[in-house]
Amino acid sequence: MKRIVFALLLAGAGILSTSCGRQVTRVSTEETIDISGKWNNTDSREVAEEMTNQILSGAWIGNHQEEFAGKKPVVIVGVVNNKSHEHIDAETFVKDVEQSFIKSQRVRLVQGGKKREELRGERADQQTNASVSTMKKFGLENGADYILQGSINSIVDAHKKKKVVYYQVNLELSHIQTGEVVWIGDKKIAKYVKR
Repeated sequence: MKRIVFALLLAGAGILSTSCGRQVTRVSTEETIDISGKWNNTDSREVAEEMTNQILSGAWIGNHQEEFAGKKPVVIVGVVNNKSHEHIDAETFVKDVEQSFIKSQRVRLVQGGKKREELRGERADQQTNASVSTMKKFGLENGADYILQGSINSIVDAHKKKKVVYYQVNLELSHIQTGEVVWIGDKKIAKYVKR
């Protein structure tokens, strides 16, 4: 009797689990799919590419190369703050910007933040644990000429089951030696969400 009840319970659980199942379909990361209306990977990638193109077409790059005999400027990407109403992983956006810089081959990019500290930690470790012939020396890092900083902002306009979410990404490129802002730009996105 116990076996019959157990078998019926298992069969019932199987029916429940298949009726509540979830279907997952892999899609291209290049495809635009807006499910929630929130900031997503497409927004991050497109804004990064467009803003990087804006930065690289600015007069500052020509001015730098004219002043320094054609040398590519060295850029570091600093902090991009998420000031929006939702959780946005700003590091994903920063990586998209860095990737666009490297693809362009118009600037040289150096590590910043935690990655730079990790590099310095490895270099410090090599001072005692690597052979003299392979040890990397202190004081030979490329110093950045410019730092890119910014913020991701949002405004929500909602009424009943409708809302419009406005995103604005603001970026500024500053000359590190002088503090001069050499480029400033923004990119706006608006999303209409109806439930």
